[in-house]
Amino acid sequence: MSQPIQSFAITAPGFYGLNTQDSSLDLASGFALVANNCVIDQYGRVGARKGWTKVNSATNSDLSTNDITSIGEVVTSAAVSYTICAGNNKLFKLSSSSLVTLTYGGGGTAPTITASNWQMVSLAGALYLFQSGHDPLVFDPSLSTTTYRRISELTGYAGTAQLANTALSAYGRLWTADVSSDKLTVQWCDTKLANKWNSGTAGTLDTTTVWPRGGDVIVALGAHNGFLFIFGKNNILVYKDATTPSTMTLQDVITGIGCVERDSLAYTGTDLIFLSATGVRSALRTVQEKSMPLRDLSKNVRNDLMTAYSNETSGTIKCAYSATEAFYLLTLPAIKQVYCFDLKAQLQDGAARVTTWDSIQPKSLLVKQDGTLYLGKSGYLATYSGYNDDTATYRFQYYTNHTDLGAQSVTSILKRLSIVVIGGNNQYVTMKWAYDFTGNFYSQNVSIGANNIAYYGVSEYNIAEYSNGIAMSTLKCYPTGSGKVIQTGYEADINGSALSVQKIEIQAKNGKIL
Repeated sequence: MSQPIQSFAITAPGFYGLNTQDSSLDLASGFALVANNCVIDQYGRVGARKGWTKVNSATNSDLSTNDITSIGEVVTSAAVSYTICAGNNKLFKLSSSSLVTLTYGGGGTAPTITASNWQMVSLAGALYLFQSGHDPLVFDPSLSTTTYRRISELTGYAGTAQLANTALSAYGRLWTADVSSDKLTVQWCDTKLANKWNSGTAGTLDTTTVWPRGGDVIVALGAHNGFLFIFGKNNILVYKDATTPSTMTLQDVITGIGCVERDSLAYTGTDLIFLSATGVRSALRTVQEKSMPLRDLSKNVRNDLMTAYSNETSGTIKCAYSATEAFYLLTLPAIKQVYCFDLKAQLQDGAARVTTWDSIQPKSLLVKQDGTLYLGKSGYLATYSGYNDDTATYRFQYYTNHTDLGAQSVTSILKRLSIVVIGGNNQYVTMKWAYDFTGNFYSQNVSIGANNIAYYGVSEYNIAEYSNGIAMSTLKCYPTGSGKVIQTGYEADINGSALSVQKIEIQAKNGKIL
């Protein structure tokens, strides 16, 4: 007697993001083993990331094809925004659709710039730039919109600003630390006066005797809710009442976890996220408790992430948090990969839903005050927008976990794969399947036609949020072969149109008993 055909559905494909940490056969159906050039959209479905679009129409000859490795923004009291970027040991201002080289305007001998790994922070309408072994610089539009100068060349300069590698603008002042000869002292300027470092409310903090377990060195600085966070490589110091630094006191010491990369630290408005030696962490503060629990956002991809990090050069990793997109991005330029941590909702274990990008390859990141996400590229500033990488396509890849379709001792004979996709137009989706962990995938290309579509709101998926005319297609293929354990995958070249997977349905019948 013929076996009946059974249907198995995944209604929220990739909803939990990647999980390469746990046994693939034991994973819930919402996890993915591959989610490349993907995001988790606001409706919980896996879809293609956006692409990048050039901001400057032509590259600057001083920059040439060199990478933009630092980006900063300053907004004046008149609400005028200036975007400054660095590359090829020079500074540039974005002017309309051009990058204009900033020149030295301090009146003396121009500073020697040998690197472009600036940390840029703004205070009172000016942008301040710090990196190890370099004079701190300032771009102040009230003085000049075409030049920069040393902080020490500001009128009324008093004291000595550190030649710091890390800087923070918080509570109305600049905070700096990590000098090549002193990695234990935090310095801050007078209120709203980046030219005053030894008067008014300016001051310093020596952390030498505060670090636990034999000491540490300062890597990054952060602020939230009146607290100053001092990140060492292996520990974190938390000072309360930092709005009045002369009387701030040590609130908490987090031992065993620190920040390993200065530019991996991002402030979300309610939290600080950073890369530690054991993964991406969240310094989420529980107000009712004295201690500060740290969530491991990268729990489900930790080994892969940290293996990738071990191949990186210190100082090249960058990050950004976008409230508009609700994600935290971490670039790993040596392996040409970006980890995207979705922060719209956390998983039950406290981890974030994670996807990866392998072809966008930004060398720096900045989220402007208006929400625009800028990417530093070779010779260009770019925005995260559209669905092409400049003018090129990129490959969307989503693979499910392994499943035995509920019959552990029986082979499954696949009869049909069908997926509901949102978006896409005049393109192919490659549907793949493999058996028993072999990694030898069969595949069929299925076309999304220009006319063979339905629309949400007028079909069986009568859901209000999709009634705006987004194209929907049901794609089908008819697999061959059989096996005890099945994995399916879905790939497409993204070329100008958004594409996401709404539902997967697998039809199979039982084969022989093993």
